[in-house]
Amino acid sequence: MSGKADPRTAGERTTPRARLDRGRGALGPALELVHTGRAPTRAVLTAELGVTRATAGAVAAELEALGLIRVDARPGAAAGSQGRPSHRLEVAEDGPVALAAQVHADGFRAALVGLGGRIVATAPGCETVDADPAKVLGSVVEAGAELLRTTGRRCVGAGLAVPSAVAEPDGLALNPLHLAWPVGAPVRRIFAECVRAAGLTGPAFAGNDVNLAALAEHRHGAGRGARDLLCVATGHRGVGGALVLDGRLHTGSSGLALEVGHLTVNPEGRPCHCGSRGCLDVEADPLALLVEAGREPGPEVSLLQQANDLLRTQYDDPAVRTAAEALIDRLGLGLAGLVNILNPDRIILGGLHRTLLDADPGRLRAVVADRSLWGQSGGVPILACTLDHNSLVGAAELAWQPVLDDPLAALR
Repeated sequence: MSGKADPRTAGERTTPRARLDRGRGALGPALELVHTGRAPTRAVLTAELGVTRATAGAVAAELEALGLIRVDARPGAAAGSQGRPSHRLEVAEDGPVALAAQVHADGFRAALVGLGGRIVATAPGCETVDADPAKVLGSVVEAGAELLRTTGRRCVGAGLAVPSAVAEPDGLALNPLHLAWPVGAPVRRIFAECVRAAGLTGPAFAGNDVNLAALAEHRHGAGRGARDLLCVATGHRGVGGALVLDGRLHTGSSGLALEVGHLTVNPEGRPCHCGSRGCLDVEADPLALLVEAGREPGPEVSLLQQANDLLRTQYDDPAVRTAAEALIDRLGLGLAGLVNILNPDRIILGGLHRTLLDADPGRLRAVVADRSLWGQSGGVPILACTLDHNSLVGAAELAWQPVLDDPLAALR
């Protein structure tokens, strides 16, 4: 009888330590699968990683020991299933968190976000944005630090979302047009200094708010499963866009890709801050809707809330409907051009654009189909973003990424 081990069972007879050593390179991929909901059970994790059941078990046990996931060892079999039920895998509800911060034209907010894109706690938002970015970022970081003190959570890092293109590699806010910040403000450096001054550990990151919204939606929301995802959104002011290609944000050679707000959709339209006229940025944002509908913007609540409320409560008003149709047509024209260039397999809309889609989905989809080559050949799905505070969740994704890449090194 041969003394050679059966290759089909040799891996199963190795020691737990050997299995774990073999699976250490799979810790990051395994954590990302659980984080994005693509591995709800150990059986799925085994198949996705292409390892033995024992190795997958060792990997899951190590992630549980790190406090990142929870392994349910007593699952119930699903109705109609056959064979031994598999252990369920979930992110740890009491695990570490990332500090997420967002600044926009109408204020700023801090939150703690765990794995799975779950917002654990939020600080009360502030409605005043100082012209000095250091003051604003110091305040929002301190709000986040207070959340950490209150909850007692471990922090893996911090991420910041800003309404500006963020140039790489220096992390400069090149066009904070709707803030009074100086052009080229070194927001990532300032944010990192504030994080360290607050006594927090872990790396600090900064990115464009719509880029981060797209990243969050791709991992946890309406963009999940898309290969080439286009996101277009208008928040409190202006219009932004983002593209996720094969699971990763496409930011261009220096972080400045997809400045869709400066596509011209109305050549005789309003002057834009960029020096052109009729850009999406000024033709399809909340202020444009209010002006088009003949409504005077008020100071009580944000422009985004005023525009959303107008569409949801007064859409039957002829002036409001006409204004909405004008914005839908301009937005559809811009989306059609992007479809012709990028050929995405899904479009998701956020902010006021989500409300416009809800108000008249047929009109927007028809404009995109009529104006785009690929839309005429079958159409691109156009969906609403589904996550609340998706830019905050996306900011947290930046901070979580080193942990997803190498859990042991990041948490050491």
